Amino acid sequence: MTNIKESRRQRIKKMIRKRVEGTQEKPRLSVFRSNTAIYAQIIDDKLGKTIVSASSLEIDKTSKSINIEKSKKVGLALAEKAKKEGISKVVFDRNGYLYHGKIKALAEGAREGGLQF
Repeated sequence: MTNIKESRRQRIKKMIRKRVEGTQEKPRLSVFRSNTAIYAQIIDDKLGKTIVSASSLEIDKTSKSINIEKSKKVGLALAEKAKKEGISKVVFDRNGYLYHGKIKALAEGAREGGLQF
């Protein structure tokens, strides 16, 4: 069952990446979710370089689980770091995950922090 879910997510991820590309003016905000943490990074695909990143491990090192509140805090932290780098507009790459729950909370946190999608 896990293999079927993962292969489905990889197929969706490929379809998304065909359409979504980060440039210097509008870099790509990519999200990765594991069982224990959530990671987000802003990437310039033209240079192949990560500009800023944030994770739930930076926010709370003691807890081994993620929830919606932590995801929102990761989005806010990422937006704060992006503002320091002079980034205000991004393209959102959900990385094959459904846009609800923790992924949606991260996106809303980034929007509250000042990023425009």
